[in-house]
Amino acid sequence: MEAGGVADSLLSGACVLFTLGMFSTGLSDLRHMRMTRRVDNVQFLPFLTTDVNNLSWLSYGTLKGDGTLIVVNAVGAVLQTLYILVYLHYCPRKRAVLLQTAALLGVLLLGFGYFWLLVPNSEARLQQLGLFCSVFTISMYLSPLADLAKVIQTKSTQRLSFSLTIATLLTSASWTLYGLRLRDLYIMVPNLPGIFTSVIRLWLFWKYPQEQDRNYQLLQT
Repeated sequence: MEAGGVADSLLSGACVLFTLGMFSTGLSDLRHMRMTRRVDNVQFLPFLTTDVNNLSWLSYGTLKGDGTLIVVNAVGAVLQTLYILVYLHYCPRKRAVLLQTAALLGVLLLGFGYFWLLVPNSEARLQQLGLFCSVFTISMYLSPLADLAKVIQTKSTQRLSFSLTIATLLTSASWTLYGLRLRDLYIMVPNLPGIFTSVIRLWLFWKYPQEQDRNYQLLQT
């Protein structure tokens, strides 16, 4: 196998490994819900938006014929759907959850109908779908910025997950390199904010370590 082929295989493997590692961080929430039979402190919206994101990238990967995108997002969609079903099972207010799910699924179905029925040219469909996926992914990576501002305000990193931060950094970096290797801006560009926000989170962990976190909370009490 040529050196370029080996590098591509390693990069593809890194994308699969790191991304599935990031998706699997939700297993701790799944375990918490099953053990307590409650959904306290578990946020539903990230499961739902990630599922929609996975399904969108799965469509892009299928249209592009990219096996790495297909495998990662197919497994990711299954995991996120599992998280959603478990959350729905233990959630006391199912109506609100069902309405949110129906609304996003409706938007997703309308989008698929537009891309697959009203855009007959496959190249134009690939570009427009890639643009949609990119914008959606960027919005997901930038949405926690309000939480980061809260961390700075409270001088506490309690609301941040260190393992998820590392997983997001590795995932974003690997997909950025993968997109660069394929010369696919739709893959490369939306992962840059993931690197940016992950670096900020790591700086916050360094700035406000756990020991200082506890001391600050004691002073507050």
